[in-house]
Amino acid sequence: MSQELILVINPGSTSTKVAVYKGLTPLFVESIKHTDEELSRFPDINTQKDFRENLIREFLQKKGVDPAELRAVAARGGLLKPLASGTYVVNQEMVDDLAAARQGSHASNLAAQIGYSLAAKLGITCYIVDPVSVDEAEPLARYSGHPLFHRVMLTHALNMKAVAKRFCREKGLTYQQVTLLVIHLGTGNSLSLHKNGRMIDAVNPSEEGAFSADRSGGLPILQLARHICDQNLKYKEFEKMVFGSSGLFAYLGSKDFLKIKDKYLEGEGRTVEVVQAMAYQVAKETGALATVVDGRVDAILITGGIAFNEFFSELIRKRVQFIAPVHVYAGEDEMQALAEGVARVMSGEEAAKNY
Repeated sequence: MSQELILVINPGSTSTKVAVYKGLTPLFVESIKHTDEELSRFPDINTQKDFRENLIREFLQKKGVDPAELRAVAARGGLLKPLASGTYVVNQEMVDDLAAARQGSHASNLAAQIGYSLAAKLGITCYIVDPVSVDEAEPLARYSGHPLFHRVMLTHALNMKAVAKRFCREKGLTYQQVTLLVIHLGTGNSLSLHKNGRMIDAVNPSEEGAFSADRSGGLPILQLARHICDQNLKYKEFEKMVFGSSGLFAYLGSKDFLKIKDKYLEGEGRTVEVVQAMAYQVAKETGALATVVDGRVDAILITGGIAFNEFFSELIRKRVQFIAPVHVYAGEDEMQALAEGVARVMSGEEAAKNY
């Protein structure tokens, strides 16, 4: 495996995670927090690019890293057109698509823009690894129920792919020869079905599936249409309602799972029911995905930040363990997954793909 220096960039809505890796070993890792006051100066996400890029330069200077020693940049993949899994070379076309937010606006869209800018100045290559738009779905999985609409595969692909491969390494299995169900529990709840090295179906937490911390998941369609008409909602108003103001937040007035956990463990009635309902929905979606492969699943993997809460993972486990053994990989190590993807390319283990 390559031992050269890799700069890893992962912007979020209120922070920018940045790291320097030597091969697969992290030398420096930091999460740079951004206050509401700082971000309020910018009219949209794209205009934050120079601000965040300068903070990354300051990080390198503070850690005593000479940018000229870097050999590659690994950036989190943003909202792009549907792509096969893999590591992609960032080019101007990709940067333009992210800047135009053709598939939607998100802080992760900044990663490749910043990385490409830094890499160009240094004469090195910037890559993305398994972006959220990874789409390896089979034809039947794309049907929605009406030809005007189609299912879109936008998931926590980076972490889910990384966890699936980690499980296989630990168990002495080959990722391309197993069938796995991966559940990512975070701000959104993504689920994906992996068969023979491909993510053949998934649950997009932005549009369907179980509700989560602040997302609605799937909603009763006629009630939804009636509400939009009755309230004369504009698209942005509706988007804000179902993507940021729904789920646990709408039911309980909070999206802070630590506070919700305390109330759950205290036995507060409403909290107990809502939390159990979320676990119920996640389990039901898991069962639905299992039917795609006739129930022949080798393992179910639970990951994401909420998986640190053992009681919640257990609520899901008891409902789905009849399908396959359940393993918990709490948290999400996107920085490591990004570094690993680029290191594989640099060492010649994997070929980079063109956008």
